Amino acid sequence: MVADRLAKRVRFVPVLAAGLSIVSACAAPNGLEKVEFAEGQKPVLKSSEVSRNVTPSGEVLSCYKKKLGRTGLGIAVGDIRDYTGKQSDGEGFAITQGGALMAYSALGKLSPAFTIHERFDTRIADVELHYSSKRQLGDGRTHPVDGDAGAEGEKKEVPWKPYYGGSVLQSDYYIVGGITELNYNITSGGAEVAVNNVGGKRRSYTMNVAVDLRLVGSQSLKVVETVSLQKQVTGYEVGAGVFRFFGMDLIDINTGAKEQEPLQLGVRTAIELGVVDLLEGLTNVSADSCRIQESKPNKS
Repeated sequence: MVADRLAKRVRFVPVLAAGLSIVSACAAPNGLEKVEFAEGQKPVLKSSEVSRNVTPSGEVLSCYKKKLGRTGLGIAVGDIRDYTGKQSDGEGFAITQGGALMAYSALGKLSPAFTIHERFDTRIADVELHYSSKRQLGDGRTHPVDGDAGAEGEKKEVPWKPYYGGSVLQSDYYIVGGITELNYNITSGGAEVAVNNVGGKRRSYTMNVAVDLRLVGSQSLKVVETVSLQKQVTGYEVGAGVFRFFGMDLIDINTGAKEQEPLQLGVRTAIELGVVDLLEGLTNVSADSCRIQESKPNKS
């Protein structure tokens, strides 16, 4: 009896080894390497190099920049908040809180068509202007200023930098708005089949995000243009598994794959195209030909 059980366990060893081999292959995909960045540290996995954040709408922005030329207009960005309210205890906010930063990057990709003004985070500039008004801000040199009253034409050298106002240029328009929708399950479907605890599954699902942006005149506060865009995000999951008893032993092997379009990339793409839509209305320069070009990407 004992010999039979031992024989069954011996037969089970190759199966277990094969399972461990599969797990090892999944844990360290081809192309990854372990690198020791400093002596005495544990090696860490290293994959791709840092690269520019290329987006699906990058070609549209590049094409539209050429059509715009130099407009001479000054554009700023206000707060573009996440208004979806979606968050979880384990992962925090579901949607990026950096919508304004994405809009600024979109404007940067259109440079030098517009002058870009910082209005989102002016804390450093505000502090330095405060120091300047108190004659505390210097640049390491001395500067000539008018002398005391009564000493006509007299100049004196001071270590602080004179400030007479007017160094901060006004903007003409600013972009503001928010990320307003995150709908988790627009549609989903799939199938799962198992015979004698051996089977597979396939599932797909679609969600969406939406942004609402507006272009406002900086001096008049008149809303010049508005835009509302949405982007659907699709994902899928496939898998196969074996769950069987062999005598007293249990084998449970599962394999599969799961992929989804990057959700935050969908937000960035919607904001970038929203910026283009707003500027179209402002400049009366159409981006339609750029969109047609983007809708026919080269496939490798």
